[in-house]
Amino acid sequence: MDQGRRPSAESVRAALPQAEQVLEWLAARDRVEGTLQESLGALPSERETRLARMGDVLQATAQGLAPEAAAIWAGVPEHMLRHWLVNDADFAAAVRAAAALAAANGLGPGEPRTPAMIRVVVLALARGESFEAASEVVGLSPYKLRKLWHASPGLVALVDAARRVRPRKPRAYAPSPHRPSGAGRKPSSGKYRLVQRDDG
Repeated sequence: MDQGRRPSAESVRAALPQAEQVLEWLAARDRVEGTLQESLGALPSERETRLARMGDVLQATAQGLAPEAAAIWAGVPEHMLRHWLVNDADFAAAVRAAAALAAANGLGPGEPRTPAMIRVVVLALARGESFEAASEVVGLSPYKLRKLWHASPGLVALVDAARRVRPRKPRAYAPSPHRPSGAGRKPSSGKYRLVQRDDG
């Protein structure tokens, strides 16, 4: 296939339903975890939530992803992951072991190209990152990722699906001088997860 041209519209349309299913599956993770927790009749504790996210980081690291990419995979801010690595010696040792496992099997940022890398690219795009930033977070140059994109209708469909669900940038708004501050303001649409505070 010509590396300078996007795959045909027909081939992308054929791949789109599966791409949309992948996006729905990735977005449903928190809902699935919440449903499983509800079956126990209680909110998850902060400790349970943290351990689940740490487990996600280890899974991503064992597949050759660097910390920034692992944070996207796990759905945690990068600064929080750095905090865990500095303040939790057991977790830091586990991350080093997962990275050693990846290295022993020839996995590392950028090479070879793996489904784990594409998963992080899709997650990064879906949360609003640029194509260039999404490629660099997994250790690929934008040129290399674009080359893959040009050769794969499935990847084009995934990128298109991710871009459709990304958050919209808020429009510029100047409040009226005659309107009281906060009057008629809609509640924040940000997503929050309820957790049970740990004792102490």
